[in-house]
Amino acid sequence: MHTILPTRLGELTIVRDGEAIVGLYFPHHWFPPDPSTFGPRTEEGFGEVVTQLQEYLAGDRTEFDLPLDPRGSDLRRRVWRLVAEVPFGQTTTYGDLARRLGHDLDPQQVGAAVGRNPLCILVPCHRVVGSGGKLTGYAGGLRRKRALLDLEQLTLLPRTDPDLQFQPDQPRTSAAAPPRTTVDPVVAQHS
Repeated sequence: MHTILPTRLGELTIVRDGEAIVGLYFPHHWFPPDPSTFGPRTEEGFGEVVTQLQEYLAGDRTEFDLPLDPRGSDLRRRVWRLVAEVPFGQTTTYGDLARRLGHDLDPQQVGAAVGRNPLCILVPCHRVVGSGGKLTGYAGGLRRKRALLDLEQLTLLPRTDPDLQFQPDQPRTSAAAPPRTTVDPVVAQHS
């Protein structure tokens, strides 16, 4: 079954199989499955995922508590598990993920797996950046990647200054701090 959630980032298609969320796609998403595999469209059974996504996009949620079942190869699932561990408001790089996975993987292989993430936002692949913090490909487009990173940075700011709060329908007017990069202590020792 699937539903469509209108958001300021575009319509999100949410797909579930039983109780588990198996897909969350932006319009014009890279590598989407055939829409005929989404099953019938319904509003029933999506209340919790819709609520949590709306709270996240409003800056009121930093973690998701949903049954997720991303489907893919063993390598892709391993990459997605690592991506899911990147904390809210922080980033990591494709190279860092490749080093953590080992097995002679290179950043391009990790990037290919990240690009096939079927659960955008929920498995936060927007938090994976190129070396030096450069924004690189995102299945939902770089504009959305930047918007999600900005949202997370602005959510972390104290809520006492309304001028610094995230304005969903307006361009950024204040410079958010660059995303913090997660550093794996094991990788840092060997760098």
